[in-house]
Amino acid sequence: MERIKSLILGSGPAGFTAAIYIGRAGFKPVIYEGLQPGGQLTTTTIVENFPGFPEGIDANELMDRMRKQALRFGAEIRPNIAVKADLSKQPYRITFDDGSEVEADSIVIATGATAKYLGLADEEKYKGEGVSACATCDGFFYRKKTVAVVGGGDTACEEAEYLSTLANKVYLIVRKPYLRASDIMQKRVKENPKIEILFETNTTGLFGENGVEGAHVVYRKGEADEKKYDIAIDGFFLAIGHKPNSDIFKPQVRTDEAGYILTEGSSPRTGIEGIFAAGDVADPHYRQAITAAASGCRAGIEASQYLRETDK
Repeated sequence: MERIKSLILGSGPAGFTAAIYIGRAGFKPVIYEGLQPGGQLTTTTIVENFPGFPEGIDANELMDRMRKQALRFGAEIRPNIAVKADLSKQPYRITFDDGSEVEADSIVIATGATAKYLGLADEEKYKGEGVSACATCDGFFYRKKTVAVVGGGDTACEEAEYLSTLANKVYLIVRKPYLRASDIMQKRVKENPKIEILFETNTTGLFGENGVEGAHVVYRKGEADEKKYDIAIDGFFLAIGHKPNSDIFKPQVRTDEAGYILTEGSSPRTGIEGIFAAGDVADPHYRQAITAAASGCRAGIEASQYLRETDK
């Protein structure tokens, strides 16, 4: 069985940054791209908040640059997805979706988190053209426009509140007859004149010739007073949560209730020798390219130090 000194699972900003640091330290990391080559960032269009690009940069181009930089420092990139992990003893064993297995002395888990969608075909159709799961990333493009946010928890309320500072109007589409958010967040959205809350409402589809121009919604679906209508919007934001891609590492690696990997303090250490976590799989709060890259840096430095000390 192939044995790898430094294995990186995931090819977003965290995985590639870890690879750059590990490669520069003289080890040749092997990256498995995973579920979303280039990470969640590739689901957006222009990135305007990554330092060094005053005009903004296409998300795919940014990830391609990171990829090339990792390759320059000796990384090897493979396309497969990890489906099973045995972290019970060293060397650690990872199985991939093509049936192949490798053993690794050190692993950086940078598998990311996947945004939850409603499951509408139109979400895929308009992804990057009006559909987004990150208000912080894409809200800027909707200045003085009308947008909708789907969700009823704290995240949805925070995103609606944030978007209200940019957009002229924000619809908050809530499936239940109440908000699940904290009292303070509920108070903020209910008192915000730019936010209109649509309780007991489901989205059934999106429409538009050039990107999203509106949403088909239904009030009290299946009830006697059911009402179907359309709302005119320019952007459709999902805020119904993220699922960290950590299932194959549980329960060997500690996670919180939502599945985010718990690390020791602000370090990337997981509590298992030689296993580090970086990026959105260990970050329930920020989910930004720059914070993912920063945690990839920490994981890369720690993994390099571990490999030097163990001299395997």
